[in-house]
Amino acid sequence: MEFIVHDTLTVMADLLERPLERRPDALREMLAPMREVIPMPGDIVDIHHHGGGFRTDADDPRYLPAVRRMIEADVLGQVRRELERASERLSGAKQADLVQVMFVMGNPDNQHLMGTAAGYYGMGGAPGWLYLLAWPSDEVIGRIAHCAVHEFHHNVRYTNVEWNPATVTVGEHVVAEGLAEAFVRELSGPAAMGPWSSMVTGEAFDRAYELIMADFELAGMQNTPAYVLGDSATRIFGQEPRGIPDMAGYAVGLRLVDRALAATGLTAAEATLLPAAELMRRGDVR
Repeated sequence: MEFIVHDTLTVMADLLERPLERRPDALREMLAPMREVIPMPGDIVDIHHHGGGFRTDADDPRYLPAVRRMIEADVLGQVRRELERASERLSGAKQADLVQVMFVMGNPDNQHLMGTAAGYYGMGGAPGWLYLLAWPSDEVIGRIAHCAVHEFHHNVRYTNVEWNPATVTVGEHVVAEGLAEAFVRELSGPAAMGPWSSMVTGEAFDRAYELIMADFELAGMQNTPAYVLGDSATRIFGQEPRGIPDMAGYAVGLRLVDRALAATGLTAAEATLLPAAELMRRGDVR
């Protein structure tokens, strides 16, 4: 297993010292290596802005110090080291020969990023690629590498378990998020976990659990994100909300996974190889 962690921090520092009119092209050049695995059509700069990335069309005095802070903290080195640890822990699973990592700084004024997503998120669904986006607040800067592990877990899982966009179910997607967080906890302890699985509690959790379990077998990737990310993200995607609290799929997924792991005695690393339906069956969880 080889990791290529692109040196985007140096590139972004250089980009932010250029005139505004030259910044969009510099961003396009930085993101070009992974453009073909981004499914959304359109200009990559517009996709970047819409996804909560730092603005290339406005000067912001917070940006360059934030990038320099991440360089000083060796954030990309942290990412590489945590991914190497994760790969070793998952050595019993089939893994890609090469995984590339693209980290991009977020926009601290983006409400969805800073509020709903708590300042950072990632995507690990494209084979051989991890995409990470974060605003490096005090709470987030030390968690970026753990987010990389969460996304790497998805990458490894779906090298071993089928993910067919036409047939993937709500249950598979929800369990995948819970299992990725359980793996982060197993590798680095509870403090490394993202905040998403603990955002929804009490009656809101109970309502989300009921709705998710009622549609556990609902298939199609056009349906599943609404049950994982909740209503705010669903509206951003231009889809019909399902009454799911924001980020509730992470909490429900972790609850299901924890019950299954307790019942089966499996580790999160071992459970990586099992489809959600099989893991739930073995754990007698429904």
